Amino acid sequence: MGHTHSHNHSHTLNDINSRNLFISILLNIAITAAQVVGGLLSGSLALLSDALHNFSDVISLIISYVANKLVKKKASIKRTFGYKRAEILAAFINASTLIIVAILLIFEAIERFQNPQEIESNLVIWLSTIAILGNGFSVLLLKKNANDNMNMKSAYLHLLTDMMASVAVLTGGLLMKFYQIWWIDSALTLAIALYLIWMGYDLLKESTKVLMLFTPEAIPVDEIIKEINAFEAIKNVHHIHVWQLNEEETHFEAHVDFEKDITLSEFDSILNQIEEILFHKFEINHINIQPEFAKFDNKDVIVQD
Repeated sequence: MGHTHSHNHSHTLNDINSRNLFISILLNIAITAAQVVGGLLSGSLALLSDALHNFSDVISLIISYVANKLVKKKASIKRTFGYKRAEILAAFINASTLIIVAILLIFEAIERFQNPQEIESNLVIWLSTIAILGNGFSVLLLKKNANDNMNMKSAYLHLLTDMMASVAVLTGGLLMKFYQIWWIDSALTLAIALYLIWMGYDLLKESTKVLMLFTPEAIPVDEIIKEINAFEAIKNVHHIHVWQLNEEETHFEAHVDFEKDITLSEFDSILNQIEEILFHKFEINHINIQPEFAKFDNKDVIVQD
């Protein structure tokens, strides 16, 4: 038995996210194509590495776009939760690709350090400037909802890191043009790779915790137990599970022992009070409580099912 406080985003917001993601996909396809051609013509590893990252942006944006569409689909008998986890899965995939791309760039940078090459810096400067403008516009499109949605945050991080990578490539191009410091291309590639790992790790960890049904860090289970046990009619609360389905839904389920064999209406009254406490104090909006009386089961707070 339980109750739901619904906090879903509006269809209008989802439509805006979809539109912004689609525009960003088109921009990054154009940037990637230009950088690949320019990197091959100029011999710049930093420009090619930026193109590789831009290509990963295109893939990540497509994944985010598809997830944003899937999450709107209704639940069914075969999919009782619908596709509510689609955006979390997209965030996990995108964070993983950030780290994989970074590792590939590290190997490339080390190889180029050992064999530095002269680079056509003018082409590097112009193409990195175009990439900065294109990615900068995409970043502005996605920034507004990046803090409220893990999927949008993963797409935003891909674009933000790529914009910063393009700034680094532009800086390298200028240094190569005026000072002939060819090794700076490899150094900047290495710096970009390390930055990608740093940015991707937190998002990967955060999305993994949600997918693994870990208790959200902001939920103090001990305090919840105290709140529920404070009811005079309740003997104890046990067999607790707390998890996030997605970023809008936090679920709580538990078994509650009652001191007396109360009526269903009495239980409903207590349940309503528990729901209000858990929602307003702990922002838990999906609550399922199994009432018990004199039942001989495991009374531990956490029970391995």
